[in-house]
Amino acid sequence: MSFTIQNVLIPVEGGYETVEVQVVDNCISALAKPSKRIAPNAPSVNSPPYQGETALFSPPPYQGETALFSPPPYQGETALFSPPPYQGETALFSPPPYQGGDRGGETVIDGTNKLLLPGFVNAHTHSSEMWQRGIIPPLPLELWIAELYDFTPLDTEQIYLSALGTAVETLLSGGTTVVDHLVLIPGQELETIAAAVRAYQEIGIRAFIGPLIQDESLKSGMPAGDSAIDTAAYLRSTQATLDLMESAIKQFHNPELGVNILLAPTGIQLCSDALFEGCIDLSDRQNLCRHAHLLETRAQKQLAQEKYGCSAVAHLQQIGYLSPRTSLAHCVWLDDADIAIMAATQSTVVHNPLSNLRLGSGIAPILKYLKAGVNISFGCDGAASNDSQDLLEAIKIGSLLHNITDLDYRHWITPRQSVEMASLGGAKGLNMADEIGSLTVGKRADFVLYDLTNLSLLPRTDPIGLLIFGRPTNAVHSVWVNGKQLVAAGKVKTIDVDDLRKELFDRSQWTSKRQSAMVTEIEAHYRQVMNLPDHSK
Repeated sequence: MSFTIQNVLIPVEGGYETVEVQVVDNCISALAKPSKRIAPNAPSVNSPPYQGETALFSPPPYQGETALFSPPPYQGETALFSPPPYQGETALFSPPPYQGGDRGGETVIDGTNKLLLPGFVNAHTHSSEMWQRGIIPPLPLELWIAELYDFTPLDTEQIYLSALGTAVETLLSGGTTVVDHLVLIPGQELETIAAAVRAYQEIGIRAFIGPLIQDESLKSGMPAGDSAIDTAAYLRSTQATLDLMESAIKQFHNPELGVNILLAPTGIQLCSDALFEGCIDLSDRQNLCRHAHLLETRAQKQLAQEKYGCSAVAHLQQIGYLSPRTSLAHCVWLDDADIAIMAATQSTVVHNPLSNLRLGSGIAPILKYLKAGVNISFGCDGAASNDSQDLLEAIKIGSLLHNITDLDYRHWITPRQSVEMASLGGAKGLNMADEIGSLTVGKRADFVLYDLTNLSLLPRTDPIGLLIFGRPTNAVHSVWVNGKQLVAAGKVKTIDVDDLRKELFDRSQWTSKRQSAMVTEIEAHYRQVMNLPDHSK
């Protein structure tokens, strides 16, 4: 796939440039200043807010061992908007090789009044939760998940449709990659994975599917406190679960076709060390990434102490689960020692601010992570704990939320840092920073074109500031994944979204109340171990 985007705005150090972007064989082959072909109404961004010493990629003002972003996590060739070094006649912004009007049949796209950014990564979600969004009442995770499991979809066609829906919402909010921590239908595990794979390949988004595996029952996920809780054996043995993952890898892992399999145990609350260690072995042998939930709630922090006698982070380090190929969702209840371990192991934190608020889990200490040099990415989390897959919304909340955690405003997250975390941070967590995540010559053409004439991005000020701090609606004009255009003029090209809407409507019904047997069974114990008053008396 080869094409050229003319007269498009891209962010560069200290501001913006209008350039021509050339894609050859699905990769960015050149970023060049147009040679006197800029349209008279091309966007102009004067006096951008990132000037001089405070420019995004100039040396940060915070120096020394305690610097907030020193050393910055993204260096050298993988810098998000850092152009490759000038090399004589082939300088980055030298005239492009294609001159005049003759393009030899190559597709040319008008980028006038549009902003081009690398695609974001929706680095943690559960697609099948789409069927329960909006209905689960305000509950903490341990009770919320009991209700979720009581009503989880048991039809592979539902899995297929909700994966399509997750992909559409991700694409239309700036995402080109999705990490689906996929809930499996018992007895139809491989069929569940196959349904999600079919959806993601059909729509064309880059997908990382981590079948959500465990070997301990749901009740094991709560701390015991002073009274033990009865737990039944899980429906599948540890070895059977690992065998299932080997089969899934052999059958579905195909990066060239846009589908990657992750090893993704649920988390310390529902998994034995044997399952974690088996996943480590599989991921090392197959060179696959690892994923899991980590310390999402205060109850999980308490459980870790009961289970290991130390923090969950320290334990995962001891058994070897943490690594540069490991991403961990939530990470709300980490202390300073845990953060140091995350930085030392180069593990990635996936920030899911909306679900953390929805479930009352807490606010992850993201500014501390950044100060320690921990890699950060953003996730929407599942559509029943958010309750959407609007990645721009998650990025906005996940950036502004931390202004109340540190009085020093110089530590607050800037819009450009948010973009970098959402794109390059996500790519790094998936071991793909050398292939996607920035507008860099040689990387794959995974990027998004935003319409700067859209009402929600006006009047003209700072395009990235408008995108991140604002509430952009229908601002995504075009999306490419691996050089293939999936969205054009705001419409998904690869599937019929109207058909999808009809299927989702016809297979569901309006309802507001239902009773979860599991919540009723475990709520009293949860309230006791969390020292909440007993209102039944």
